[in-house]
Amino acid sequence: MDKSMNQRTRIEVLTKLRRRYRTAGREHKRKLLDQAQELLGYHRKSAIRALGAPPLERAPWIISGRPVSYEPNVLVPWLRPIWQATDYACGRRLVAMLPEWVPAYEEHERRIPGEVRQKLLGASARTLDRLLEPLRCSGTGRSLTRPGTLLRHQIPIRGSVWEEGKAGWLEVDTVALCGGSMSGEFVWMLDAVDYATTWVEVRAIWGRGQAGTLEALKDMEAGLPFALLGLDSDNGGEFLNYHVLHWLQKRARPVFMTRSRPWKKDDNAHVEQKNWTHIRQCFGYERHDNPEVVEPINALVKGAYAQLLNYFHASLKLERKERSGGRLKRIYGAAQTPWARVLASAEVTPQTKRQLQQEKARLNPFALKRELDRSLKLIAALRRSRP
Repeated sequence: MDKSMNQRTRIEVLTKLRRRYRTAGREHKRKLLDQAQELLGYHRKSAIRALGAPPLERAPWIISGRPVSYEPNVLVPWLRPIWQATDYACGRRLVAMLPEWVPAYEEHERRIPGEVRQKLLGASARTLDRLLEPLRCSGTGRSLTRPGTLLRHQIPIRGSVWEEGKAGWLEVDTVALCGGSMSGEFVWMLDAVDYATTWVEVRAIWGRGQAGTLEALKDMEAGLPFALLGLDSDNGGEFLNYHVLHWLQKRARPVFMTRSRPWKKDDNAHVEQKNWTHIRQCFGYERHDNPEVVEPINALVKGAYAQLLNYFHASLKLERKERSGGRLKRIYGAAQTPWARVLASAEVTPQTKRQLQQEKARLNPFALKRELDRSLKLIAALRRSRP
C-alpha cells in the first residue's frame, strides 16, 4: 500500500480501476485486482468486492435543522453597500449602526424591500459577521517613531494620573504618508482619540516639525466638544519638546502630559487602532509629497470625514476583564457612536450638546460618504501632480 496517498487520491484511483474492471476480460481483471491490492492495500476478496460494486446513487439531499432565515443571496446585495459605507465595520459595531444607516440609505439611495429591511434590522452581530465573512480582507501597516530624548525624564509615563472615566483625556500619534520611503519631505497625519468618548480628531501637517505639530494640536483642541484635560503620546520628538510642554502647562488650568513606555504600543492601544481604521483605510499607504494636499486634507478631516466618524461610526469599549481558570475574557459594552458618548458625558455643557444634536439632525451618512469619496479623488489627483 502506498502510504503517501491521501484519501482524495485513493478515491480517484479506485474509481478509475472500478470503471476499467466492469468491461475487462478475465486476464485483465486479474491484473486490476493485483493493482488494487498493491496500491490500496486491499485483501483479495475485498478488492473483488470494491471493484465489482455497483455505482452508488446518492439519495436526495435533505436539509435538516432550522430553516435558513437570513439568506445571503437576498440580504448581502443590500447589506454590502451599507457595510462598505461604514468602512467595513465588524458585526458588533454594525448591529448598533444599522438602525440609523438603513433609513439614511433609503433616503439617499433607494428603498429597501420591507422583508429585507426587517431582517437587516433584526439580525444579530454574529449573523452579520457570517453574512459578510466571504467579503472580508485584511491589511498591514508600519510604524515610524523618531525618539525624542530631550524631555523624556521630565514627562511621566502614563499611570494613575488619568481619570479615564472623564472626557478630555487624549491619546495622540502620528502616521507617515510616505509611500514606504522616509527620504525627503511628505505629509504626516496627526491622530487623536479621546479615551472616554472615542471622539476622534485628525489633522495633516507638512513634515514632522515641532512648530507644525503644535499648531495642529491647537487646532484639534479647538474642535473638541469638551475641555482638554490630558495628552498622552509615544516617545516621538514631535511631542516631547518644550513647545508642546509649555503650551499645555502655561494656562489657567494646566493639562497633564504623559508618555508611553518605549517599544510598548499597547500603552497607546486606542490611538494605534484608530491609525488603521481612520487613516490607513482612508488615505492608504501612498506617498503624499505635494505640500498642496495639506489644505484639502485638513478641510476634509475637519468637515465631512470628522462628521462621519464622530456622528455615525459606532465603536466598542472594554468594560471589564474576567479571569476563568487560565483564560482571560474581555467583556465589551454595547457599541455606541462618539456623539452618543459625548451626549452622555457630564463634562460636556448642555449648550454644546444641543449644538451637536442640531448639527447631526441635518446630516446623512451616505451624503457624507459621497462627499468623502469625491474629495479623496481630488486629493489623489493633486498628489500625483506634485511639482
